[in-house]
This record gives sequence, C-alpha cells and structure tokens, in this order.
Amino acid sequence: MKQLFFIRAIHRSLLITTLFLLSAGICAQSKNPIYLDYIRKYKDIAIEHQRKYKIPASITLAQGLIESAAGTSDLAKKSNNHFGIKCHNSWEGDRVYHDDDEKGECFRKYKKPEASYEDHALFLSRSSRYDPLFKLDVSDYKGWAHGLKRCGYATDKAYASKLIQTIELYGLHRYDGKNMPRLPKEYEYHDVLSQWGLPYIVAREGDKIKHIAREFDLYRYQVRRYNDFPKGYTLQEGDIVYLKAKHRKARKPNKIHTLEAGESLHDVSQKYGIKLKKLMRRNNISGENPPTAGMELRLR
Repeated sequence: MKQLFFIRAIHRSLLITTLFLLSAGICAQSKNPIYLDYIRKYKDIAIEHQRKYKIPASITLAQGLIESAAGTSDLAKKSNNHFGIKCHNSWEGDRVYHDDDEKGECFRKYKKPEASYEDHALFLSRSSRYDPLFKLDVSDYKGWAHGLKRCGYATDKAYASKLIQTIELYGLHRYDGKNMPRLPKEYEYHDVLSQWGLPYIVAREGDKIKHIAREFDLYRYQVRRYNDFPKGYTLQEGDIVYLKAKHRKARKPNKIHTLEAGESLHDVSQKYGIKLKKLMRRNNISGENPPTAGMELRLR
C-alpha cells in the first residue's frame, strides 16, 4: 500500500513538473513590441497586396518580420529592403552590397519601405519559379510557407517553420480574411504611450473610435469598454484612449484625489487608469449620492 502511494506521489510530481514546464514555455512565447509595431504599420499594405496579387497577407508580414528583423536590420535601415531580395540579372534600380550567404552580395535598394513591399509582390507574382504557390488557397499559409522554401526563396532549412511560428504567435492569419477592415488612405497612425502599466494613445481632432479599433485590431465595443465610453461617444482632441482594460484600483503611490470644479468622475478614472464602476463603488457614489467639487475620492 505504501509502495502504491509512493508511485502515485511520483506521478503527481511528474504531472505538476510537466504542467509547469509547459506553462513556462507558453509564457516564454511573449510578443515582441517591436514586432507588434511593425505589424500595425504594414498590415494594411499586406492586406491590399493580398487583394491585388493573391499573396496571403500573413505570409507577406511574416516574411517582412523575419527578413528585416521587423525593420531593424542593417539592410532594412540602409536600403529599405524588407524582404532580402537580391539584385539578380533583371534588377536595374539602386543597389547595395551586404554580406549574406557569401561576402559582399548585391541587394536591391529602395527609396522607401513601401517600394520594397511592392517589389516583393511583383517578384513573387511575375516569376514562373513561384507559380505553384498561386495554385494554393490564399488562406493556406502553411502551404505557402513550405512552398517558398521548396521554391528556393531562402536557404535556411527552418525557413518554413519560422514563417509558420511567426504567423501563429502573432495571429497574422487573421489578416487573410476576405473582408479585412481598411483605414482611410491619409490615415495617420498614433504613437503608443504608457502609464500605470497600460498602453494608450492621445486622440487627435477628427479621430473616430472605429478607426482606432481598426488600427489596433480591436472591436469598437472593446475600445468603448476599456475607456468607459458610452455608445455613440464622439472622441475629443486630447482624450486618453486606453488599449487595454483599466485597473480595479490606482497604482501606488496614488491614494486620494480631490475632485475639482468641472472635473468628472470619468476624468479621474482616465487620469489614474481606474475602471469607472470600481471608482464609484469604492466611494459609494450613485445617482442618489453624486460627487461634488472638493470631495476626496479614494483611489485604492
């Protein structure tokens, strides 16, 4: 009986250890903020090229991320080459020399990253070498990843698996849908800031919740819920717009806030990154017990 108990104890220990290691592995797969910023910046081009050239948006983005190290590689910074495309005999544009498989290889140089994206689409769609890829469904990112390796796009033996892992880690396959949202041509992307451990942006004149939701891959209701905006709310210039749910209480050292004349509870909740309902509940505020100027609000 003791022996059976000992064996079961070992099994439980092994199970706990296995679960811990699996959990650690999952946690280790954290998303690189530089990659996220790159995806946000170029996803609309990738979506447009999927419509125009039938190249999966997920593949375009994954290749851009890997080949350019999310725009931080020397080749990307010095020549705007985001896809590692070499000169080849047909290239008549600017060029730069860079060590790759061999020393001092010739690579294509572009005036801006968008030109690199356009050339990447033409490079794949106009070369008979990659014809087999265009027989695949546009949602078959795994087939495209393995096909690129078979067709000789890269010499790295793990190239296909790297593409697939990147696509799945960052959810890039969601951009392969037929009805992906598009932003206005002249849309200006926002700088992401941080306070109280929460990412946020500052609204500009004319900003709309639907465009911010599209920019950051959120639903409109999420933007409203994260910020306690009522349905139909019109953003004002200077509004703080959180991109993640606010906290239940203020971060230290904030404990008390004195309500000023003309200041709303919503203003306070946005200022300290606290959920409005939690702020009201903490201070016993309701329709029957409204706040007044000079009132000291407990923040935690």
